[in-house]
Amino acid sequence: MTNFSDLGLSDPVLRAVSDAGYETPTPIQEKAIPYVLMNKDILGCAQTGTGKTASFTLPMIDILSQGRGRARMPRSVILEPTRELAAQVAENFETYGKYCKLEMALLIGGVSFAEQEAKITRGVDVLIATPGRLMDHCERGKVILTDAKLLVIDEADRMLDMGFIPDVEHIVSMMPRTRQTLMFSATMPKEIRRLADKFLDSPKEITVAPPASTADTIEQAAIPVSPHGKRKKLVELLRVADVTNALIFCNRKRDVATLYRSLEEDGFNAGALHGDMDQYKRMEWLAKFRAGEINVLVCSDVAARGLDIPSVSHVFNYDVPNNSEDYVHRVGRTGRAGRKGKSITLVTENDDKQIADIEKLIGRKINLAKPTATAEIMASPETAPLADKPLGDGAAQEASAPKDDKSADEQSSDDKPAKKPRARRSRSRKSESAPRDADAPEGKAEAKAEDKAETRAEPKADAPAQPQPASEKAQEPAKRGGRKGGRKSDSETGHSSRHKGERVPPDVSPDDLNKPFGETDLVPAFLRR
Repeated sequence: MTNFSDLGLSDPVLRAVSDAGYETPTPIQEKAIPYVLMNKDILGCAQTGTGKTASFTLPMIDILSQGRGRARMPRSVILEPTRELAAQVAENFETYGKYCKLEMALLIGGVSFAEQEAKITRGVDVLIATPGRLMDHCERGKVILTDAKLLVIDEADRMLDMGFIPDVEHIVSMMPRTRQTLMFSATMPKEIRRLADKFLDSPKEITVAPPASTADTIEQAAIPVSPHGKRKKLVELLRVADVTNALIFCNRKRDVATLYRSLEEDGFNAGALHGDMDQYKRMEWLAKFRAGEINVLVCSDVAARGLDIPSVSHVFNYDVPNNSEDYVHRVGRTGRAGRKGKSITLVTENDDKQIADIEKLIGRKINLAKPTATAEIMASPETAPLADKPLGDGAAQEASAPKDDKSADEQSSDDKPAKKPRARRSRSRKSESAPRDADAPEGKAEAKAEDKAETRAEPKADAPAQPQPASEKAQEPAKRGGRKGGRKSDSETGHSSRHKGERVPPDVSPDDLNKPFGETDLVPAFLRR
């Protein structure tokens, strides 16, 4: 059996590897490290979780141990698709390079430019960056790549999926043509092969497993559910299954936040991770998950690439990935370094095509369990029939409710009392006052003209004004429905309903108020000329 000492690594590196607890290299490390030390270009393809990161960090430390980086001119560049993966590679350099005097800079988004520029100005040997942030520094003139003799493109297929290839091509164009280039990927589509032909010079191809395959240590299963029953089924599995810690993958960032809040309300010690989160918050959640402070981490595919989180017992695909290759990376978060792991995918009736594409890619069938059989195995018989129903007590109420031939909408409409037709209110309040004859003048202008011509005259004989009792006049404002609580009667307010706004003299009796307009002395002053 090959040991790290047989690969040609220096003593300081071997001491650091021994301190980390590693003695035997993985297949990708055993095949790649000697060729990297020989300054050969490498095109490596291996399953996720097989130690690809150490296969280039260990020999790079040996190569860079001789020499010193100049200000703003790094000696080597490592490109990573995500911030988390870049931070993980930086941790590996600190672990394996602790006995070597190497300067390292980490350029990722969400961190202050000033701190990164200060470190670059002092000179670095290793520059670990995401393409976007490195482009920003290059455009500002803070980083010069003409002295970079070693380039590593990690997770090349993920770079392709995230649209970073144009940035990668621009970064490579700023580097010298005589350089060593290492490209690693878990899958090898045609586009990656085209980039390899463009960037690499007579590379050594290293493939330790079929491309886009999953490890044999991972037990994979798919559980059919209804689209509205996914959340309840997931909660059921988390409570019943023997879950030490779990990663739950969603396709959309919005679903990550929603599912995270739902699991917290259900009492789970959960966290969230997606691309829109602040970098410090993302690193905080990862640190808590690694330390065991939380045991459930809901995340998007940003955490599916290259994150080395030891002893992840379960991976749940809350959504079937749209890209079949993402399934390989998701599942690869468990069953790492020879450990056992389980992967469970919640499948709806609309996911048949994606499952078929995944099975074609990985070259094996995914065990599709029946909903009832899965519930009997992983849940109690009482909850098994309700596995596919939505969250809440609606399923229990539906089970206990008596059956009826009518639909739910018809039953709900039958239970409601019939609405009484609402009486239409008159547009004018004058129609509710004392009745008038139809021939009486309408409109204020016409009434004023007639009043001026016949100030003291009697009203027309054919239109007598019928007196209205005071008791009915007191009840009249309530019928009009004015303000809330009704209006007070004229006898209570001391105002005449015929002459609004004028206070009634104390010597005027209510009978005078009920007389026709011309028979009273309550004529306004402007009409007494």
